[in-house]
Amino acid sequence: MGLCHGKPKEIPQTQGGENPIFCDDKEGLPNSQGRKSTNFPFYSPSPLPSLFKNSPAISISSVSSTPLGIFKRPFPPPSPAKHIRSLLARRHGSVKPNEASIPEGSECHVGLDKSFGFSKQLLVHYELGEEMGRGHFGYTCSAKGKKGSLKGQDVAVKVIPKSKMTTAIAIEDVRREVKMLRALTGHKNLVQFYEAYEDDDNVYVVMELCKGGELLDRILSRGGKYSEEDAKVVMIQILSVVAFCHLQGVVHRDLKPENFLFTSKDESSTLKAIDFGLSDYVKPDERLNDIVGSAYYVAPEVLHRSYGTEADMWSIGVISYILLCGSRPFWARTESGIFRTVLKADPSFDEAPWPSLSVDAIDFVKRLLNKDYRKRLTAAQALCHPWLANHDDDMKIPLDMIIPKFVKAYTCSSSLRKSALGALAKTLTVAQLAYFREQFTQLGPNKNGFISLQNFKTAFLRSSTDASKDSRVLDYVNMISSIQYRKLDFEEFCAAAINVHQLEAMETWEQHARRAYELFDKRGNRPIMIEELASELGLSPSVPVHVVLQDWIRHADGKLSFLGFVRLLHGVSSRTFQKA
Repeated sequence: MGLCHGKPKEIPQTQGGENPIFCDDKEGLPNSQGRKSTNFPFYSPSPLPSLFKNSPAISISSVSSTPLGIFKRPFPPPSPAKHIRSLLARRHGSVKPNEASIPEGSECHVGLDKSFGFSKQLLVHYELGEEMGRGHFGYTCSAKGKKGSLKGQDVAVKVIPKSKMTTAIAIEDVRREVKMLRALTGHKNLVQFYEAYEDDDNVYVVMELCKGGELLDRILSRGGKYSEEDAKVVMIQILSVVAFCHLQGVVHRDLKPENFLFTSKDESSTLKAIDFGLSDYVKPDERLNDIVGSAYYVAPEVLHRSYGTEADMWSIGVISYILLCGSRPFWARTESGIFRTVLKADPSFDEAPWPSLSVDAIDFVKRLLNKDYRKRLTAAQALCHPWLANHDDDMKIPLDMIIPKFVKAYTCSSSLRKSALGALAKTLTVAQLAYFREQFTQLGPNKNGFISLQNFKTAFLRSSTDASKDSRVLDYVNMISSIQYRKLDFEEFCAAAINVHQLEAMETWEQHARRAYELFDKRGNRPIMIEELASELGLSPSVPVHVVLQDWIRHADGKLSFLGFVRLLHGVSSRTFQKA
């Protein structure tokens, strides 16, 4: 259900006359929220129509390398996978005899209710124009307002045929997309939603018309890449809208250059995120398990069927890599090859132009393309990264939903772990503290410089939308705010909100850990018995604590060892020891 504002694109036909699809334009895999899981493998074909135009083919010898100038050359269309075609047929009810089996209790239903409750007065309010683009699940046309506040204004109308809504899931996908657009509209970097209409044949989604074309086309027009300064402008806009969506509990799940449009042809035009057809709701403590997106931008944890908003950050990392060097970080001839490189290969930063780019730019991309989602930057953190810091004086850093998650864990931690985290927080640099200062300020400390957990609810309500109710993020924040805990000053807030996994991913981690241990050893370390440590960690008597914890304590003086200190920073549970 892509929102197309460019020329209609011809999609090359593969063997058998079918188009290769990777969960794009509503032809995706079932959603995890209350939907039936499948036994199909994780890999799926992806659409590669007209991404690379009027160019000769390219021969690549190794999928582990990243070819340069890739935007000037086309990839051969991937071979369709039979099992994916069958799954898509099941999803949308277009099953032919002997093509795909439909298990009992499948998603196909007879007599589906295709009434959405939208207004049926589209032609009263708008005069439809010519078709502008076509996707797998519908098409987009221009229109002009005939009356009301949009009289005389050009708009875009996405037309979704009801004939293609052949399953309950397909209907729910359309309903959810409209609901999300209605709730989220208003952010300057998100395409504006105006209204939804329907008749017996179609659903019509009326939105802002973006005349500047796709980000992908703009990259191509610049010879395949952006300068660092111009890339910063793009990244700030992308991160701003994604941070806003994540705060509301919405994960986009299909971020790519084709899904960002410029409002005009002007070089300084505003960038807008589009196409929430694959988006879904997720709380900070929840994981999704359905595989959707576009192959070149899909995160490793999506392929492992356990992911959250961090998957969007990986996609943004791929976009930033493309912007800065004009190549894709992960490439192969087939979808399964692409997925293998995403899971196993590391992007190259050795070839030109990377050696000539700034250290901060390279660090920015690397911290987004970390295969461990726990070590990846959030959108709010990325906006505070030294590469983007102070680039836009008007840039506002939103509240980061990862903060209440870590603060909640901190309040439930032992006094020993709180002391260890406090020591680690004291090793943070001025640049690293900038993010925490932004977040602390967002929470509105009192005149004495303290916040309570109730501040989270107050701060969140200032920027919440109806989407936060549907995602149940509001319930999550209310639960955090209800925890009875002493007020936090900025120093303890940093200890509570620090992400140990992210620090561990930095080259300076060893220095942080060693310095923190020295501080802890001077102030908080003391002789401790294994039984006392087990009690501090909340371990049950059934756990073989003597076997597991003996290397946590120095035999010389009975104090916590460096190894025990680092493990304590990460947090422990009885489940951790049972796995060990």
